[in-house]
Amino acid sequence: MALTLLTLTTSVHLLDSTSVALPRIFAAAFPLRSRFRRPSSSISSFQLGFPSTTHRSDSIRCLCASSSSAASPMQFEVSTPNSQFLDSLLYSRAYWVTEGVIAWNVDVGEGSCYLYASRVAGLSFSEDGIDGFDFRVKLEAESGSLRTNVVEKFPHIGNYKPFKVPSDLDVRDLVKSQLAIVCFDAEGRLIEGTGLQLPGVLDELFSYDGPLGANFTPGGGVSLHLWAPTAQEVTVCIYKNPLDKSPMEICPLEEVNGVWSTNGPSSWEGCYYVYKVSVYHPSTLKVETCYANDPYARGLSADASKTYLLNLDSDDLKPEGWEKLADKKPDLRSYSDISIYELHVRDFSVSDETVEPEHRGGYLAFTLKDSAGVKHLQKLADAGLTHLHLLPTYQFGDVDDEKENWKYIDTSLLEGLPPDSAEAQARVTEIQNDDGFNWGYNPVLWGVPKGSYASDPTGPCRIIEFRKMVQALNRIGLNVVLDVVYNHLHANGPHNKDSVLDKIVPGYYLRRNNDGFIENSTCVNNTASEHYMVDRLIRDDLLNWVVNYKVDGFRFDLMGHIMKDTMVKAKSAIGNLRKETDGVDGSRIYIYGEGWNFGEVANNGRGVNASQFNLTGTGIGSFNDRIRDATLGGSPFGHPLQQGFITGLLLQPNGHDHGSEATQQLMLSTAKDHIQIGMAANLKDYVLTNHEGKEVKGSEILMHDATPVAYASQPTETINYVSAHDNETLFDIISLKTPMEISVDERCRINHLASSMIALSQGIPFFHAGDEILRSKSLDRDSYNSGDWFNRLDFSYKSNNWGVGLPPKGKNEHSWPLIKLRLQDPSFKPQSSHIVSTLNSFLDLLRIRYSSPLFRLDTAKAIKERVRFHNTGPSSVPGAIIMSIEDGHKGMASVSQIDPVYSFLVVIFNARPSEFSFLSPALKDRNLELHPVQVKSGDEIVRKSVYDAFSGGFTVPARTTTVFVEVRKG
Repeated sequence: MALTLLTLTTSVHLLDSTSVALPRIFAAAFPLRSRFRRPSSSISSFQLGFPSTTHRSDSIRCLCASSSSAASPMQFEVSTPNSQFLDSLLYSRAYWVTEGVIAWNVDVGEGSCYLYASRVAGLSFSEDGIDGFDFRVKLEAESGSLRTNVVEKFPHIGNYKPFKVPSDLDVRDLVKSQLAIVCFDAEGRLIEGTGLQLPGVLDELFSYDGPLGANFTPGGGVSLHLWAPTAQEVTVCIYKNPLDKSPMEICPLEEVNGVWSTNGPSSWEGCYYVYKVSVYHPSTLKVETCYANDPYARGLSADASKTYLLNLDSDDLKPEGWEKLADKKPDLRSYSDISIYELHVRDFSVSDETVEPEHRGGYLAFTLKDSAGVKHLQKLADAGLTHLHLLPTYQFGDVDDEKENWKYIDTSLLEGLPPDSAEAQARVTEIQNDDGFNWGYNPVLWGVPKGSYASDPTGPCRIIEFRKMVQALNRIGLNVVLDVVYNHLHANGPHNKDSVLDKIVPGYYLRRNNDGFIENSTCVNNTASEHYMVDRLIRDDLLNWVVNYKVDGFRFDLMGHIMKDTMVKAKSAIGNLRKETDGVDGSRIYIYGEGWNFGEVANNGRGVNASQFNLTGTGIGSFNDRIRDATLGGSPFGHPLQQGFITGLLLQPNGHDHGSEATQQLMLSTAKDHIQIGMAANLKDYVLTNHEGKEVKGSEILMHDATPVAYASQPTETINYVSAHDNETLFDIISLKTPMEISVDERCRINHLASSMIALSQGIPFFHAGDEILRSKSLDRDSYNSGDWFNRLDFSYKSNNWGVGLPPKGKNEHSWPLIKLRLQDPSFKPQSSHIVSTLNSFLDLLRIRYSSPLFRLDTAKAIKERVRFHNTGPSSVPGAIIMSIEDGHKGMASVSQIDPVYSFLVVIFNARPSEFSFLSPALKDRNLELHPVQVKSGDEIVRKSVYDAFSGGFTVPARTTTVFVEVRKG
């Protein structure tokens, strides 16, 4: 018999007679999610609704955890009525994929199938069938499979069976009801039933490209448009002030083909509004009255409970010179010239004492001219850095917009604690959901700047200040990249204050599994860009930020969970923007993101997704985790002591069991191959001599799971990095993986070595804020909610924030023994001199990168022609990489000349703990000399690097990156 489930109301009786407070039922005791009615007092029995098991029984025993202090779990007896075991309407296992077809994974055989509907959500199963419907129609089971276009849109149900819907049904009206599909056997006995998922038919019937949100007319009025095809009724409540409880006006909206709209007077501008939507919600099985913000909101009240009605094109919202900003953007010759610095808005200034207290942690801190932070950014920009990537700045959850509601820690109580104390983390986590800090990867509304970063979250302040921030950063030479999180939303359901899209069209915007429950592989509430109006909302939102805030790029969080088609169309739409008509030049806007391939979308499980390999040829960048893992060792999910190319693998063991010496030699040489192909922009067609001495393409170099290392077809499709906001900082991971006994001076050199491998590679280099000043989070591996204490940046260069206590227990406790050993050792902590020296060396790296276009080749052809690696094959010296880049010259007619200063470059990365010497016949008789930037470097060690033209010999000090140049003659 097929697996069937039914939500039943059952009697639960305590097997002992003790009256106790209501226990928490373990959902795992049942095959699916449990629901229960909570009584108001101590009880010895209560009612529980749960999905029944697949086997008929009159009683089930389960264990429950009591909220009392009882030492052992209590036993309960669950009695179920003798009933048919049918699918609960909580589940939506059938898909209405087109107007004429419903797909369901059942075989009716000689039986029959019916579609039921109830406008008032009155459907219920009984032993005799289904009750409470006001409409029923028979469906015909079709022979054959689902059509190709359906399977392309819904590949995860490719083997489902099609059921034909009668052509005379008013489907547009029917989707507003509670729906169920039920099958009966040949004798008319009910076999199975389930709810329906509607995105397919909604896309077919209601896809819409007209106006949405609030639109201001030249005559002074305003129109509101809301896409809500399953809603039964929509009204808008207009409020004069955000704190008003009663609206000054309530207006019904009229529907045309799924779009609800109304026209209002100009007096609505500056007011606030909320949509009241009457709609069937599959999560509650009821027609709910939902109060929701506009999905296309462009402003919000301070508590984000109401949408602020404002015209972003109003002159009152534009800082002086805003309209001419497109003409004053920093120069950008090519995407290959981009370098990226990732920074959190609050981190930037909240601890900066040179910033006025009222501006700390907010947008306006970027507009100051003399703060320590701004001066630091200016140094980076002057050295060549081009792009500042800001962690999420849209309206996100878990940080109150109103600062007076925040809780604070008295940091004076923490500053005297031992560096390995657990007290700091305990105090931080005690208030972590009520303070002013969060990374912000929990979106509520994508199209509005976050209110907590504004001086005043009410009214237009957040819009004006955000624009001032972009303007100020452009003025110092930095383009602005926004971190966008379209792969999930913070909340769902009809009543959660942070839920928006799931109130407007329940079951559409959030991706659901085959049972109808929301997918959570990205953390929570995965969105479904394979649905047309989700795809459209993402594209519209990106255009909003480009046109209305003049940003210069986007970094997509978990981009692999978004469809490739969405990304490509978004890139095209942005690229078509013109200064003459749109006020921005869309061709200079760069797009990149995390192309990870996992969860329900893995391997195109929901359509062709925007993963690393799928994006090849699009010009969209994705993070190269291969070069990160090979450089540092292991992965963020492996053992924290796993060593890599620069952290001592084979050459300076840390005591962790890495296997035999032969195993370590193979690991180190393999890591070198991965790094070298990454330095060649991770091009899949770049040919490299691997550690075995074979000529192989980048796509033929494999990782441990046989996945190719290389995936890019052009250099701007690769983002090379060794650290980001996720996981430990660069200095922290180096402090974990290197041997305990090495000096802090050596760790600082390794930190710089890692940065140099990124800065001098082909492709786009990416740096986490603080890499250049040895930033520490006291070894916290996930500081998203660890407060200012663990996330502090110090642009006075006095401290790197090492040793401020054990990092928060939740994500770090398993590593506390390793962490304590290091935090309590005073030799691990850098001094101010180390910080300043590392910063100066990092600035030198940027100057070197931008001293020659040879470091920033903009085509795959140029890289394949010019970039070579030496010290390769089985006889190569481990722990050292030698890269040469050749420009065109008279003897090389096939290659054009692009650098007027240098004709040849050699870069040597010596990760060995000792001096490295190497003879290269291919590099003999060159006129190589130390790069002028390194000649003037404050690092005395790099100046000891030597090249001998007669022998082609190089000598480079331990843990040093040296750049030799050949100055062009004539």
